[in-house]
Amino acid sequence: MNRLERLVRFELIGHEFTFYTGAPEEEVDEIIQMVTDLVEENSTPAAAGSLPVGKIAVLASLNIASKYVQLKRKFKDYKQETDERLARLGQQIGQELE
Repeated sequence: MNRLERLVRFELIGHEFTFYTGAPEEEVDEIIQMVTDLVEENSTPAAAGSLPVGKIAVLASLNIASKYVQLKRKFKDYKQETDERLARLGQQIGQELE
């Protein structure tokens, strides 16, 4: 275990979870809040007793994966667009120097 790691405990859908992390506290809080929000989105109070915890966790995981895939695509597009802009800028600078 890394010396910088610490134990984090939190409760979600009536269960206590613990894990070790070296991530900054602010980041951990944001991650836990995101997971909590997604779990709450996928379990209404009326269905809370009827939906198995595993199903709620899978739905939350699918939402997180969906957001990750969208971000990955946006980053790829951004990177490609930035590379193209830099190439054009490089060409313009080269032409001006000639």
